[in-house]
Amino acid sequence: MNNKFDNSIADSQATPVEAISPQKFDFDAYVDYDKSLEEKSRDFWQNDSGVLVYRRMRVAEVFSYGSKDVKNSLELQLGALQKSMEYKADIPNFLEPWYGIGTIAASYGASYHWAEGQAPAIKSLFNSVKDALEYDPVPVSQTEIGRHTLEMIEYFLDRTKGKLPVSLTDTQSPLNAACNIVDISGFMMDTFMNPDGIKEFLDRMADLLIEFTHEQLKLIGNNVVWPGHGFTSSREFAGIGMSDDNMLMLSGTSYADLVIPSVEKFGNAFGGPVFHSCGNWADRIEHVKKIRNLKTVDGAFSEETDPDPNPAEAFHSLANTNIILNARIVGNADTVLNKVKELWIPGMKLIVVTYCQTPQEQEIVYNRIHEICV
Repeated sequence: MNNKFDNSIADSQATPVEAISPQKFDFDAYVDYDKSLEEKSRDFWQNDSGVLVYRRMRVAEVFSYGSKDVKNSLELQLGALQKSMEYKADIPNFLEPWYGIGTIAASYGASYHWAEGQAPAIKSLFNSVKDALEYDPVPVSQTEIGRHTLEMIEYFLDRTKGKLPVSLTDTQSPLNAACNIVDISGFMMDTFMNPDGIKEFLDRMADLLIEFTHEQLKLIGNNVVWPGHGFTSSREFAGIGMSDDNMLMLSGTSYADLVIPSVEKFGNAFGGPVFHSCGNWADRIEHVKKIRNLKTVDGAFSEETDPDPNPAEAFHSLANTNIILNARIVGNADTVLNKVKELWIPGMKLIVVTYCQTPQEQEIVYNRIHEICV
């Protein structure tokens, strides 16, 4: 197996599945499966150290052009849930009514551009933070994107009889949301020229995120799993996940000063912040750890997951902090197990996210991970 990032495929973390209609899906079987793993998640959350294994069943189409087709998205995800039960794991997969990353930008008038075969894209709307601050945004729920997302949640719940775990839509951090609205060059310039404006604008992003999250929760109710989206998620966990990839464009000091207050405001409205960045963000870990009430961090740890994966050793500083590390490791059994050996030290709370090709390989990896992490 190739141990480098394969840029010839659309999604290195995806698994091919066959769509299943709600009429043909065995809801009772999945409810029983979900229930059977509940105690493992609860015990892990309450303990100071430990390991869980999650075999993520990500469907490439759902996270690209397929996010627009509500019916197909649900049927593909039901196919993923069905297939996931064949793989030995500690945490079940969940449904996600996902609809692109421009959710908050919609409040400022953005609409999606759908290129054939691609995920939806948006264009920045303002040249500077000052310009954006002069605009009066509307609530996300009143926008086309917001209404579609809420309708998608209602559709998922209706067709699945409200029996399955469901996450919020893809939630971007205040920083990522802001960089969808303000031209990235202008935004970064303003981190020097207008830092107070940056803080004010990110605070507005947090308010919009909080408001729309509450709108989603009104519908999802007790079916919701946390932290959601790309994170290993459970009804037994807490905190809200947010993608914060643009933090890599800031110094650690600037991130702590300008961005963390809005991350804390948003995250602590829902049990605590949960952090994700693509790429290698290991040199920022001490700044990320300053986020108050931080519950979980997520990163890529193999070259098949990300072309610039994180070095394992830097994350040993999470030991004895009660901060969970959600480690995504695409690769064969040897790749996964070698990375786990590098990552694990006593006192860590580690979730190993695997993408093993067969149930047989997954069982080998599952058993060995639990032998290593003691």
